[in-house]
Order: sequence, then structure tokens, then C-alpha cells
Amino acid sequence: MLERITINPEQCGGKPCIRGMRIRVTDVLELLANGLTQEQVVEELEIELEDVQACLHYAVIKLNHPVLIAA
Repeated sequence: MLERITINPEQCGGKPCIRGMRIRVTDVLELLANGLTQEQVVEELEIELEDVQACLHYAVIKLNHPVLIAA
């Protein structure tokens, strides 16, 4: 699932993004935190449900094991 999250130092300031697009993991998480459903986020950002789930998975790993994932 984490293969959907990419980090490119030359894109979005090196922040984690979805599949090389300019949609940051934080963009997805902010929409979810503001009350949008996963389906609404998919529609709003024109991404796949698996991308939303990958962002959530990334956040959990980053919070539990911050040194395992760079950026």
C-alpha cells in the first residue's frame, strides 16, 4: 500500500505525495479531518480509494515509527 506514497525532493517541497502527483498526504488527511468521507475525498481530488487508505496507513506508520519513513 505504501508504494502509492512517493517522496520527491523536487516536488511539493519533498513532502509525501500520492503516486507522484502534486496531491500531498496532508491534503488528503486535512479533508478527512474536516469531515469529508473517503468517497468525497476521492471525488474532490480525483484519486482512488486506495490512495486515501494509503495516506491513512502512512500517517499511522509515521506516528508510531517516525524514523522508519523519511520526510
